[in-house]
Amino acid sequence: MDTGASGTEGAVTAAPAHDEAVWTGLPSGLLRLRRLLLVLWLVPLAVALGVLLGLFAGPAWAAFALLPLATAAWGWPMLGRNWRSWRYAERADDLLISRGVLWREETIVPYGRMQLVEVTSGPLERRFGLASLQLHTAAAASDATIPGLVPAEAERLRDRLTELGEARSAGL
Repeated sequence: MDTGASGTEGAVTAAPAHDEAVWTGLPSGLLRLRRLLLVLWLVPLAVALGVLLGLFAGPAWAAFALLPLATAAWGWPMLGRNWRSWRYAERADDLLISRGVLWREETIVPYGRMQLVEVTSGPLERRFGLASLQLHTAAAASDATIPGLVPAEAERLRDRLTELGEARSAGL
C-alpha cells in the first residue's frame, strides 16, 4: 500500500517504554526512485526484445518480450514491501537499523564504535531530494547504511551520531 508523497508516511511511532526504540521509516521518495529505475530498465528491454525477436526469430518468439514486463509487474509491489521494511531508531547508547522482508536483518551500531559517519547523494538521489547515511565502525562487518533519507534528516543524523560517537569514545 503506497500512502502518498508527504515524505513522512514511512514513519512508525510508538509510545517509548524503558529504552524501547521509536522507529522511523524512510521517505517515499526512495520508493519512487526505485520504481522509476525498475520501469526505465525493464520497459525498454521489453520493447527491444520484442522488436529484435519479432524481426529475426518470428512473431511467436516475440512473446518472450513479455518476460521483462512480467518482472516489472512482480517487482513493483516487491519494491514497496522492501521499502516498508526499512526503518531506524536512535536509542540512548546505539542506533538500530532494521530491514528485510524474507530475511529480516537488524543492525545495532553502538555510538562509541562509530569512526566515520558520511552523507552521500548521487545524481538521481539529488534529483529526488534524497541522501544516504553511511556508518563506518572499527569492525568492517558492522558498517551500516540508511538509504533514501531527506538530506536535512541525513545531516541532522550525521551531526548527532558524530557528537554521540565522540562523547562515547572519549570514555574508552
